[in-house]
Amino acid sequence: MAAHNDLGTWGEVVAADYLRKKGYTILEQDWKSGHRDIDLIAIDGNTVVFIEVKTRRNRVFGEPEDAVNYMKLRNLRTAINHYIKYKRLNNDIRFDVVSVIGTPETGAPEIKHFEDVPMF
Repeated sequence: MAAHNDLGTWGEVVAADYLRKKGYTILEQDWKSGHRDIDLIAIDGNTVVFIEVKTRRNRVFGEPEDAVNYMKLRNLRTAINHYIKYKRLNNDIRFDVVSVIGTPETGAPEIKHFEDVPMF
């Protein structure tokens, strides 16, 4: 596995642990819809939350959350729609972004959680 994939997987684990500590229940991690994926799917109260996790070693190329661009959102909308239909959900839904800056070797990562991010 490429080093950037290892970093991304680590970031997803960090984000899932962070969200659990905030009271979320993680339903799915790295859920696949064809070649698209949803990093985390969780429950917050009665709301199903779809979470994109962006992990970077540092800020050399900007903030991690800035990588959630038009194309990424378009792919996520397709995957989220598939998940909703597949699971026949009637819950309220929300889209969040969690950014993680650091590496497993650097100690405590910096985490930012953006709730209810517009998808359009």
